[in-house]
Amino acid sequence: MKKVILGSCLLVSTFFAQGQILKKITDRAKQRSLDKINQKVNTTTDNAVDTAFSKTEQTVKDVIKGNTGKSGDSTSNNDTISANPSTIKAYSKYDFVPGEKIIGFEDFMTGSIGDFPSGWDTNGSAEIVTIDGKPGRWLMISKPGVFVPEFTNKLPADFTFEFDLLHGTPFSGSNSVVLFLNLVQLQNTDKPQDWGVANNRYTLTFLPGNTGNVTGWSTSERRKNGSGEDAVTNETKQLGDQSNPVHISIWRQKERVKVYMNEEKVWDVPKALATDAELNSLVFFLKYAEPASVYYLGNLRMAVGAPDTRNKFLTESKWVTHGILFDVSSANIKPESYGSLKEMANVLKENPDLKVNIIGHTDADGKDDANLDLSKRRAASVKAALVKEFSIDKSRMETDGKGESDPIDKNDNPAGKANNRRVEFIKI
Repeated sequence: MKKVILGSCLLVSTFFAQGQILKKITDRAKQRSLDKINQKVNTTTDNAVDTAFSKTEQTVKDVIKGNTGKSGDSTSNNDTISANPSTIKAYSKYDFVPGEKIIGFEDFMTGSIGDFPSGWDTNGSAEIVTIDGKPGRWLMISKPGVFVPEFTNKLPADFTFEFDLLHGTPFSGSNSVVLFLNLVQLQNTDKPQDWGVANNRYTLTFLPGNTGNVTGWSTSERRKNGSGEDAVTNETKQLGDQSNPVHISIWRQKERVKVYMNEEKVWDVPKALATDAELNSLVFFLKYAEPASVYYLGNLRMAVGAPDTRNKFLTESKWVTHGILFDVSSANIKPESYGSLKEMANVLKENPDLKVNIIGHTDADGKDDANLDLSKRRAASVKAALVKEFSIDKSRMETDGKGESDPIDKNDNPAGKANNRRVEFIKI
């Protein structure tokens, strides 16, 4: 088992110039307050990125050194909500709804511990690990390089991308270890390291907090048809939690990009991308690495198709959602399901005479009878959530489950299984 090493100090750096190294920052943390300073920084990467940024100097905010940090049950078939109500209510402003069809899913369960996952590309090194006290498997990134999930060679105008991010931060002075994520139109998808010179891209950076400063940071930067601009840096409290994963949700709506971290909408950029941008890659990038620094990625999902709940349900008498999520082998609803639950609740509120049958479905892993029981309990949990959190009359909803008996995709790959794990609302 791999032990999470958490703790330390951060510096945010967003652009690159040839031949220089990251400048050293003075420690100016005082008790609970954090001084923020503007400093022009230049860093270097490979020749392609050097070419793109050789004339670029970026004003950024620096995060100063802090202190060192340390490192469900199933529900019954009744109308009791299985998720923690206070946790779900924290998502009351969360309006993220995943795309209609999952085209990429990665939980690293098909790979071997210690290996780099198949279906990914890199010019560096990373490995699949488990973490004490955290479920599932993770991709541990602790060395410089680009890391690319090869879900598709074309990112449509409407898509959603989600993943869990867990971080350990460096503890060796003031050098920074910043994780980049690029939605990018590469000229050559075989060269993801050239993301920096791409004419069209939207770049996020994730800058975890530390024990002395529980607030983290993130930056947003856009480049459209060869024209870039200074990155914007915001305090991001969700990244201040070093002990729990942060659920990152990204929603591209043509030019617009929204970014959520747990229940908080961190970025909403209406003109993030060029109207004619043809994105083809998701590229994670780690510039620096130190012995004590590490990032972990888990539960990646890409889905396509703009949600159209009202129209589909009222015209087709059916709505299939992959946005209501549960703990593994459990009927406990994850709080990030709030947006999808709210979508259905709004339809029911707008149509007071409408009645629905809620049907749960699973993939084919496990025993048939266990999956059938699980699907029924999950449907009951959805009904309970709609009653408790949205005041929908329980008499308007029936529940059932079909287990693995009615797949809509193949069960021989992770994306297909993720599509089969779903909740359907059928008009009665």
